[in-house]
This record gives sequence, C-alpha cells and structure tokens, in this order.
Amino acid sequence: MTKAAKPKKTKHLPLRTCISCRENKSKRELLRVVRTPDGHVAIDATGKKSGRGAYLCARLSCWELAMKKKRLEQEFKVTISEEDRVGLDAYIATLPKDEPRPPREQTGKAQSTRKNVPEVLR
Repeated sequence: MTKAAKPKKTKHLPLRTCISCRENKSKRELLRVVRTPDGHVAIDATGKKSGRGAYLCARLSCWELAMKKKRLEQEFKVTISEEDRVGLDAYIATLPKDEPRPPREQTGKAQSTRKNVPEVLR
C-alpha cells in the first residue's frame, strides 16, 4: 500500500490595494508608506517598520495623484509635515515616467445577440 501523492499547496500571496488607483496587487508589487508611532510619514522599503501602513503602486501617476488629492493624509489621519513631504517628494522624483495606458476600446452601438431577427426589429 502506497500513499497517494498530495499536490503541492500554492504559497499564499497577500494582496494589498493601492490607495491611489485602487488596484489590488500582491504586497511585493506595491510600495509601503508608514506613519510611525511618533507621527512621521516615510517610505518603508523593508515593509517591516512599525506603524500604520498604506500602499501605493510604483508608478509616478499614482504617487502624483495621491499627493495632489492628499490620500496619504486621509489614510493616516495626519497632516504631513514639511520635512516628511520633502522626503516623499525626493522619492517621487526617482520614479520613472509612466507609459501611457492604451485607451479602452469603444464598441459604439451594442450588438444584439439574437440571431435571425431582422435589423429593423432589433
């Protein structure tokens, strides 16, 4: 009697949501920003700093939108100090320009799925 081979389990990938574009991605694809217990806001490159965290895509457009609409301040319920803002702006300056996203296809008029029906009756 031999034991049946069990299929290997796939490793769990934690998902996080970008606070700017609201896309769900794996935790490793996003960048973590943290509000430390002493109230400072900084980039958390290791993902292990203590404090309240928020995640953003590594795209320039997401960071610009988050700063413009004050999404980090809303998320952390704190006003970002000038010192912290300079640090975040310095990091944002290192991000590459986004490639433009292809526009969504416009289908125009919805086509009927009914077959053998004259065009006049659709």
